[in-house]
Amino acid sequence: MNVSEFLWKRLQEWGLRRAYGYPGDGAGGIDVALQREVDAGTIEYVQVRHEEMAAFMATAHAKFTGQVGLCFATSGPGAIHLLNGLYDAKLDHVGVVAIMGQQARTAIGTNYQQEVDLHSLCKDVACEYIVTVTEPSQMRHAVDRAVRIARDKRAPTVLIVPNDLQELPYAEPPMAHGATHTGIGTTICSTVPEKAGLQAAAEILNAGSKVAVLAGAGALEATDQLLEIAEILGAGIAKALLGKAAVPDECPFVTGSIGLLGTKPSWDMMKECDTFLMVGSAFPYSEFLPKPGQARGVQIDVNSANLSLRYPMEVNLQGDSAATLSALIPLLHRKDDRAWRARIEKEVAQWWNVLEARAMTSASPLNPQRVFWELSPRLPENAIITADSGSVANWYARDLKMRRGMKASLSGGLASLGAGTPYAVAGKMAYPERTVIACMGDGAMQMNGLNVMITISKYWKQWSNPTLIVLVLNNQDLNQVTWEERIQLGEGKTEATQSIPDFPYHRYAELLGLKGIYVDDPAHVAAAWEEALSADRPVILEARTDPNVPPLPPHITLQQAKAFLTSLPTEPERASVILGSAREMLASILPGEKS
Repeated sequence: MNVSEFLWKRLQEWGLRRAYGYPGDGAGGIDVALQREVDAGTIEYVQVRHEEMAAFMATAHAKFTGQVGLCFATSGPGAIHLLNGLYDAKLDHVGVVAIMGQQARTAIGTNYQQEVDLHSLCKDVACEYIVTVTEPSQMRHAVDRAVRIARDKRAPTVLIVPNDLQELPYAEPPMAHGATHTGIGTTICSTVPEKAGLQAAAEILNAGSKVAVLAGAGALEATDQLLEIAEILGAGIAKALLGKAAVPDECPFVTGSIGLLGTKPSWDMMKECDTFLMVGSAFPYSEFLPKPGQARGVQIDVNSANLSLRYPMEVNLQGDSAATLSALIPLLHRKDDRAWRARIEKEVAQWWNVLEARAMTSASPLNPQRVFWELSPRLPENAIITADSGSVANWYARDLKMRRGMKASLSGGLASLGAGTPYAVAGKMAYPERTVIACMGDGAMQMNGLNVMITISKYWKQWSNPTLIVLVLNNQDLNQVTWEERIQLGEGKTEATQSIPDFPYHRYAELLGLKGIYVDDPAHVAAAWEEALSADRPVILEARTDPNVPPLPPHITLQQAKAFLTSLPTEPERASVILGSAREMLASILPGEKS
């Protein structure tokens, strides 16, 4: 084997059998060797249209499967393009291996074409491991360390391979001083904290009368344990955005998302609890958590760096969420007083009525909440839902009810625009039998989504279930930022920066041989979803929505209210903004009234 052939073989031995990437002469030998593996059926290659999409897809692959994601690119611009998606992996703590080509070793340092100092470029995003392979026998330990560290540290790692090395004969490391002989294998580590820590945590949780739980991405595999803990303690469960699929929303004590995109029951629960259990989350916005000193705290996280990071916890347990909760459950006492639980369930039921009322308020032409509200009961079993950044994330967070078995994700820590469609492709590639739905704003669609639709058109016929729906909210506005300017800066919409071109998204789908559906009438939204879900090919569902339906936070501060009022004199769409806000507020106060 040559070096590139060994690279792909070794990655397969680690279980990495799907690669997202784009070719180039800086990675020519790697490309040729990959083709041989594709021909042999040993590796699946997904050709993207832009390297950033490859890194996003590798990140989503890691999120949805729990495996290490894999992406590659050529030297120079190709490697640079990977960077944003790799930061997505870093900030959301998932393992991704990125392979980057480089100019010939003899050219490095000569300001050669496409020569970029990739170590300097990647030293932050791949701080856990980055290496340039300079000798054939080095490839073995370079691959082994890159995969092991990506998996165990849940972080991106980078392998840089100069193009003159790629087709040299591979040689095993010699039995000599200066050589190392690495191996493949499972890392066995302690996943449960010591008994004394568990007992201390149990004493705090047993003593509390108003227990609130916050579940994050680290708790996605701990659904049963979270539900049992909540039942024993009479607790409510709120969810960080990346933990949306951790527990089903059909449970009456699940308060939904937390934060600016969150719910009023989550806000109220956190502000009134006396005991706080945080599981697998590094939720960043401390103002939505209990006030320090208000509640006694217990936190569980596999990464010790996340412990007591957002709230001063009394007991910090480092360990796997499911295993730690399982060890904690026998130490807990069932609470006989269910008044706290009953109050949470009542507020959750009222909140769903508020959301329905908000969704049904009139808008011009469509209320975006209505689009999500009509989708929610129609979501197929085991669906995978992705969302992009922007105002679309508000409706995804609040209006979609997750059921057991579903998966959902988005760019969380980085909140990068344009990740929703590459996430959807990765979900479909990993689970081709499942229905996948990407929830996109028009800004994100214009940034990356149109690009990714070409990739979808290339691969969809190989999927056992062709159902992949890309929802586009077409409001010709970078809507989340527009509302942030109104609420945070006290400024009206800045049309030069916020208005974006109209585009016929549904017709674009048809140009690609896919299906396009357009809806601008609230009476037709349900039928549009039915048509999309029964289509024999991927769909772009374009919904013409009103940009002036406000994404109301769960709690409006005096400062936010003042800023909003200050923005109105300079607001070019003042009448529509006032009317849309009034309707939403009325629906929140009187959910049974028509507005």
